[in-house]
Amino acid sequence: MILHAVFFYVRYAVSYRDVEEILAERGVTFDHATLNRWVVKFAPLIAAEVQRCK
Repeated sequence: MILHAVFFYVRYAVSYRDVEEILAERGVTFDHATLNRWVVKFAPLIAAEVQRCK
């Protein structure tokens, strides 16, 4: 679920709070600050994996 939230934030031009609200509607609750930490931690790893696969 963490990677899904990070991918959603990176792929679509939405704010952390928007992602928080969208996923809360689907039953997943977390704080927008938590999403910020996840993006900082996992976005570079996702980008590196995508570059490797290209």
